[in-house]
Amino acid sequence: MLKKNYNFIIIPLLIASFISSIYIYVPNLPSSIDSRLRDFMFTLRGEIKPKSDSVAIVDIDEKSLQTFGQWPWSRDILSKILYNLTSAEVAVIGFDIVFAEEDRTSPHKIFKKFDIKQKNIPNFDLDFSQAIANTPTILGYQFELTNKKYINKNAPSIQTIFIEKNKKQGENYLITAQGTILNIPILQDSSYSSGFFNNIPDDTGIIRSIPLIISYEDEIYPSLSLETLRIGLGINKIYINYDENGIKNLQVGDFMIPTDRYGRLLINFRGKEKTFKYISALDIYNNSFNKEDITNKIILIGTSAAALMDLRATPFESIFPGVEIHANAIDNIISQDFLYKASWVEGVNIVIIFVLSFFTFFIIRKIPIWLTPIFTILFLFVTIYYIYYLMFNTGVVLNILFPIFSIILSGIISLIIGYFYEIKKKEEIKNKFASKVSKDVMEELLKNIDDNSLKAQNKEVSIFFSDIRGFTNISEKINKPELLIKYLNQYMTPMSKIIIKNNGTIDKYIGDSIMAYWNAPFDIDNHADKAVISALEQLEELKKLNIILKDLDQPQINIGIGITTGIATVGEIGSIGRSDYTIIGDNVNLGSRIESLCKFYGCNLIISENTKEKLKENYIFRYLDFVQVKGKEIPIKLWEVISLENDYKNINNELEKYSQAIKEFENKELEKALAIFHKLNTEYEKKKIYDIYIHRCEEFIKNKNFSLLHKHEFK
Repeated sequence: MLKKNYNFIIIPLLIASFISSIYIYVPNLPSSIDSRLRDFMFTLRGEIKPKSDSVAIVDIDEKSLQTFGQWPWSRDILSKILYNLTSAEVAVIGFDIVFAEEDRTSPHKIFKKFDIKQKNIPNFDLDFSQAIANTPTILGYQFELTNKKYINKNAPSIQTIFIEKNKKQGENYLITAQGTILNIPILQDSSYSSGFFNNIPDDTGIIRSIPLIISYEDEIYPSLSLETLRIGLGINKIYINYDENGIKNLQVGDFMIPTDRYGRLLINFRGKEKTFKYISALDIYNNSFNKEDITNKIILIGTSAAALMDLRATPFESIFPGVEIHANAIDNIISQDFLYKASWVEGVNIVIIFVLSFFTFFIIRKIPIWLTPIFTILFLFVTIYYIYYLMFNTGVVLNILFPIFSIILSGIISLIIGYFYEIKKKEEIKNKFASKVSKDVMEELLKNIDDNSLKAQNKEVSIFFSDIRGFTNISEKINKPELLIKYLNQYMTPMSKIIIKNNGTIDKYIGDSIMAYWNAPFDIDNHADKAVISALEQLEELKKLNIILKDLDQPQINIGIGITTGIATVGEIGSIGRSDYTIIGDNVNLGSRIESLCKFYGCNLIISENTKEKLKENYIFRYLDFVQVKGKEIPIKLWEVISLENDYKNINNELEKYSQAIKEFENKELEKALAIFHKLNTEYEKKKIYDIYIHRCEEFIKNKNFSLLHKHEFK
């Protein structure tokens, strides 16, 4: 039991440790699967409306491209768009576009190309820079995250003041840039501020998070989403709060933004493309829009046009405008509706792995095997729902894959162990069963366990009872329990082996008695012979055992054996949950009473007439009596089996005289019978059976009562 309890601790501990090791040391491959499972949760949740209603998108869409031509447009068009937005009293404008080259359509550019000198020639870049300067516009740019051969090293100027709190010296958790792709200087310098719009997909190519801050040349720079929000709030400072695992969160005014340890925001996507308000750039240019749609809102200018290739893959769909990713991020921050992997989540995930491993292993080992699939599916559902609930109701993002993996792996290993445990248990049952029945019977029974072999039935069986004579006196001499059990086992072990060797089934041990039977549950040829031969072999084995006991100065053993053959009820008998395959009926009681008569007749082996009639082998018998046993209305003949016929020759003369005496007794020639019995007692070894008949003859002669001559009652 103690070993079994250890298994309930050690095995799930090993499972949980193995899974935790993969989680900690090999995170990349499983993380991609985990991310896809989380995407599925977005699908289950479905689309929701933006919660803040603070963001709108000006879309360089197909309609605008058809009117203004291919991108990039002349920047006088963009200038007018900025002025029209400002006239509508927007809060702030953010460009999800970088203007890395001069406007090739600007008149001053064309005149310069052809070396035409003319005063007052329009300069669209200059005009656009003035529009940027005179409107609440934030420009976008991009960081180069890998070191390339030709790379711009200029750094954008920023207005944001970053304050790092609780940062350990020498540690840097931020994504580090290697270069920049900036707007042309005339535009970059005219903007009040700017922010990077890098959207970094994970290993599966899907954008699930965006960096809010990036480190470049030992300076910290804000993303377009973060900087647009900061400008809109009129705040100068952003706090970066660290804990022992890295970045904990960013604080912008009253807004607390939880991030991962690298300063990335896990986006709680609202839905598919155009979940936010989209307004065509052409409509803004023509002033043909509803001003209420953009007044006091953060406006992001970007594109949904496929030709401009600013399309990304998100949990909801594989083609998603990059500008709307920034809209989702800003809406998350303003509504404080986050998904976040807090620094402590790593520890919680490991704890969950251990808890689920132990719980799953324990439950599956306890429940019936047919309940295992139901429990596993139910437990998986509850676990996934709990993770789903935490994700969309509290924002806490737990690992999905490893809890599922913990349940499945623990369940599989639990089933495997249970399977081998059942095999071991079956072997133990077989070994235990083998101590009661022969190997052939056991194998046949196990092979046919499902074909009603154990069903209740009436069947002819040979029933065997044996008992040690004077065991009470023996137990008084051997007064130590452990010595008495050892002594008794010296006898029981060889006796049991003989029964099993002869295809018998040991029904039970009753103290110092053995009950066995033949021909159930399966048919056994010559079952009466096998029962009698077993008894004879036991008597021979007992002679050898008594020699050993004598040498050990231990009490000698004498036994009586009774065998009868007849119909008995065989089958599973007992209570629900605890039963035994056994036999019941009058013949069982008869077998027990026949055994008890061994002491009266002074012999070791008595069989009934029914058994004698079933015997195929030749034996040396001695007729004992014609008796009526208590509980039986019909008298039965009892016979002593002395040996197999070829084992004994020197007893024939004695048995012939004995048979003659019995014949005279049955013919009521009592004086003749008495004389022969006296002669037997004188010439041969004195036997109790001779004394019994001498006493009967004398009583019958004396009382002249012959009514009970052929039948004697025993209670």
